[in-house]
Amino acid sequence: MNVSRRGFLKVSWVAGSSLALGGLGWSNAFAKSPKEYKLKYATETTTICPYCGVGCGIIVSSHNGKVINTEGNPDHPINRGSLCSKGSSLYQLANNERRLTKVMYRAPYSEKWEEKSWEWAFDEIAKRIKATRDASFTEKNEKGQVVNRTTQIASVGSAALDNEECWLYQKMLRSLGLVYVEHQARI
Repeated sequence: MNVSRRGFLKVSWVAGSSLALGGLGWSNAFAKSPKEYKLKYATETTTICPYCGVGCGIIVSSHNGKVINTEGNPDHPINRGSLCSKGSSLYQLANNERRLTKVMYRAPYSEKWEEKSWEWAFDEIAKRIKATRDASFTEKNEKGQVVNRTTQIASVGSAALDNEECWLYQKMLRSLGLVYVEHQARI
């Protein structure tokens, strides 16, 4: 068999490429029927990334009440489909067996955590806010001016809130008499 140098290189390149593609699973790519697209029956919902104050747009795909995919929203004016490493990992926030889904409470000076209900947690938070507000509420300052405030409670809002949600949150806090109201996007 008389093989030229050029012919040898061609045969070597074809054989090497075939082996490489076969190792990647291409050998049976056309023999098997293709897999069904996993997002075929998914419901897409747009949302905002909860991590920082930038407000990147995310598309969350869900099926039967379970998140099956998250990706950047290419139509969003802020990120145009790109995401940082935290935003890219949002899928793991929804699908993680180590994520706490129940209220865990540790009493003062206790060494163990107790599982509590959500109703108990909401009632306990409301009781503590009311007790702190009642104990520290000031109707008038030293000059006799009406101030109606409490300085013992502060709030830091989330960057995941949009303007309307921030407005409602601010109204609620001001109605309680809070003076120290901050927002994470400002810090």
